[in-house]
Amino acid sequence: MINPRRTYWGGLALTGLMVLGSCGGGDAPGGSSTGATNVDAASNVVAVVVDAGPTATATNSAVNTLYTTVTLCVPGSTTQCQTIDHIQVDTGSSGLRVLAQALTLSLPLTLASNGDNLLECTQFADGYSWGPVATADLQVSGETASQLPIQVIGDSAFAAVPLDCTGSGQTAEDTVATFGANGILGISTFEQDCGTTCATNPANGFYYSCTTNGYCVGIEAPVTSQVLNPVPLFATDNNGTIISLPAVSSPGAVTVTGSLIFGIDTETNNASGTQTLLTVDPVYGYFTTVFAGQSLSDSFLDSGSNGIFFNDGSITQCTSFTGFYCPAATQSLSATLMGQNGVSTTASFSVGNAETLTNDNPTFAAIPALAGTYSADDQAFDWGLPFFFGRRVATVIENHSTAVGTGPYFAF
Repeated sequence: MINPRRTYWGGLALTGLMVLGSCGGGDAPGGSSTGATNVDAASNVVAVVVDAGPTATATNSAVNTLYTTVTLCVPGSTTQCQTIDHIQVDTGSSGLRVLAQALTLSLPLTLASNGDNLLECTQFADGYSWGPVATADLQVSGETASQLPIQVIGDSAFAAVPLDCTGSGQTAEDTVATFGANGILGISTFEQDCGTTCATNPANGFYYSCTTNGYCVGIEAPVTSQVLNPVPLFATDNNGTIISLPAVSSPGAVTVTGSLIFGIDTETNNASGTQTLLTVDPVYGYFTTVFAGQSLSDSFLDSGSNGIFFNDGSITQCTSFTGFYCPAATQSLSATLMGQNGVSTTASFSVGNAETLTNDNPTFAAIPALAGTYSADDQAFDWGLPFFFGRRVATVIENHSTAVGTGPYFAF
């Protein structure tokens, strides 16, 4: 079935949604990606792919999930390194998180201010992820970030999870199968995953100090110890990113490939052009979407969401795919995106029948008309990965400048 997953931290919406549907092998007729993006061989570019995921089976597969490959090294080492594929690319969160199940390196753990281990709780709407903060050297294509704090999710040495992290009936998403990826690369408009709130408030709900026998208490985490967006740590291409994906024709495609480009106006391949520039709220990363007569002020662009999520009571919801739309016929809709700077643009999108789209096309990993409800916030409009198909979307980080403006902003 389709299973949306969302989380919120520091006010910033992170959506790492996975679709679990019926999936088979081989090529599928009909669906294709068009205007395909050739992956640039430049040192600031890494290939990205939408495919069935690292644990795809005949009945369990990812849909509309964007992956890339990273290399991690023990800090200071050039030999103790590991290349890990199927790391989800997420413009809705900050920081690198790797599943312990996918990690073979022994990385040094970060200590809290009281000398115990520093751990983090990542909350989702349907579950949670828990694990220690560790330090690694990161390489993505030709870009490097040294001494990067990352989260290692599902480390068996830290099996005891605080009750305020597990919540009521929440499911642990601490394996590759339950998480749907070997990790997640958060490249949002923010430099840290929590910021000053977690640096000054011990009851922040994110960071904990844990003893070796599993006793954990909430604790302040200095900004430098928090899980960080790695892009600002790059030497040059450090003010933002560009995701470039081809358009995907209806009803979808088996795979889609594109590029993740680091830096804006730092190289010949990432120059700003005449794109629409939407500044976002510097606290939450939100802009406004005007849809069906509503001004939805908690809207955001998020490559980590596997659909477009909004609330519309006139569209039939699915019976078996909870939270997704299943109209009798595909709906052609539009909405206006408006930045904090007053700039606006209209975007068209389609809402298809999620049950039909996935069941009739079991090999498709890219489905552009996948959409559903956003029950967590009636002021939200989540422009997920389908928005990125056929676009070149720039994400500029807070307090960083380009030739056309200063972040945080999106441009496309």
